[in-house]
Amino acid sequence: MLGKLSLAILAAAGLGLTASPAADTDETRKKVRDPNEMVCETVKPLGSRVATKRICATRAEWEEYRRQDRDSIDKGQRLLNMPL
Repeated sequence: MLGKLSLAILAAAGLGLTASPAADTDETRKKVRDPNEMVCETVKPLGSRVATKRICATRAEWEEYRRQDRDSIDKGQRLLNMPL
């Protein structure tokens, strides 16, 4: 009897986990961002606590800047570990 009861509970719980077409709305999908959209960010120059600078660029340009920064850091860390 206990086996049938636990099986019935699992089956009932599983009904709520199935995907339905109504659940797949625009809100649940990941938003696709336009790479040509202009985005402005406030950046603090290195060595200053007060000064700020506002830089505007496209999302694609921001991604390229971040990729170049990561590459520079990785290169510096690799060269640091090389024997002289």
